[in-house]
Amino acid sequence: MGLNRQDKAAVVEEVSGLVAKTSAMIVAEYRGLTVEAVTQLRAEARKQGVQLRVLKNTLVRRAVKGTEYECLADKFVGPLVYAFCADPVAPAKVLVEFAKKNDKLVVKAGAMSGSVMDVAAIEQLATMPSRDELLAKLMATMNEPVAKFVRTINEVPARFVRTLAAYRDAQEKAAA
Repeated sequence: MGLNRQDKAAVVEEVSGLVAKTSAMIVAEYRGLTVEAVTQLRAEARKQGVQLRVLKNTLVRRAVKGTEYECLADKFVGPLVYAFCADPVAPAKVLVEFAKKNDKLVVKAGAMSGSVMDVAAIEQLATMPSRDELLAKLMATMNEPVAKFVRTINEVPARFVRTLAAYRDAQEKAAA
């Protein structure tokens, strides 16, 4: 049963909301995937915070009209799954890794910052560390000089205590 006009408007509004919150949108063809495979894909996507949606292409075209993802509109052909996420790396990782395990899923295109990404660019994006991993590396790099300074400051009293302990041991040996 098809959607009536109000339902279609609601879907367009919902997708417009998703598009507004996302920093990258990736499209993949799922022709021939089994229900179990799609369920597994959705579970993996959910773990990464990626929203996967199977939508009517015409409704998605309407939803992306006037946004930075309008450049993808000509790629919306065939049975597609749309991946949305605030982290641009997460949808690429989920779809590319799943496509490696299951040849029925074919990554078609993506967009980020108003430019279309081809499959090679999406695969390259999938190899990058996620935003959280990059932030963790940055924080570790920023924290290291402070930690080294603290270790250096603590070394002076520690060395003094070791010197006193060695002196005490030497005195005890001399007395014995």
